[in-house]
Amino acid sequence: MADATADNPGGTGDLIPAPRKRTVVPRHAASLIVWRQGSGEPEILMGMRHAKHKFMPSILVFPGGRVDRGDHGVKALSEMKPETFGLLAHRAKPSLARALGVAAVRELYEETGLLLGEMKGTRLLADLAPLDYLCRAVTPTTRSMRFNARFLIAPAEAVRGEISGSGELEGLDWYKLSAARSAKLADITAKILTEFAEWLEVPAEKRAERPRIVFRGQDNRLSDG
Repeated sequence: MADATADNPGGTGDLIPAPRKRTVVPRHAASLIVWRQGSGEPEILMGMRHAKHKFMPSILVFPGGRVDRGDHGVKALSEMKPETFGLLAHRAKPSLARALGVAAVRELYEETGLLLGEMKGTRLLADLAPLDYLCRAVTPTTRSMRFNARFLIAPAEAVRGEISGSGELEGLDWYKLSAARSAKLADITAKILTEFAEWLEVPAEKRAERPRIVFRGQDNRLSDG
């Protein structure tokens, strides 16, 4: 057995506690579930993250990413429905709540080429009115890269353009809900798909009244009250 004083040059006989790792503060992010009613079941726009990505490589995901500074305070084509904005603002300042919607629309355009809004020169004017709120998920504290991600929903009929992509997501396509749930997914993505399937079962006028949900720890489903 090693000498217990080996890590203690002072020779007091007490072990020096190992330095505590600092918990990474999660970055605010937004993902967008764009869906349409296919033949027999809903279809969702998803793509495969490149194998070289540090965060969740080689798995099927929704378009999305972190909030940028430029997402704050920009002009938009329309504003969010009060119920969507209220759900986002429950755990965010009003400026951040709006920026989350803008970020979701921007990431959709950058990663898929599809436009929820319109371009004015090189500037994207986001159409925020079609957005609905689903839930949020916080990456476990043990991870070195963490996100406080909000999951938003938009109908395909609100989106314009052709799928082109930037190369960040491969295999961009409309996936039947059952096929998406059978694909290679992160555990949290599988749970978000289940959450979305349950959202679809609720009458449209009642969806904003669903309990607020957050996934924490090892993707535990908890009340976000």
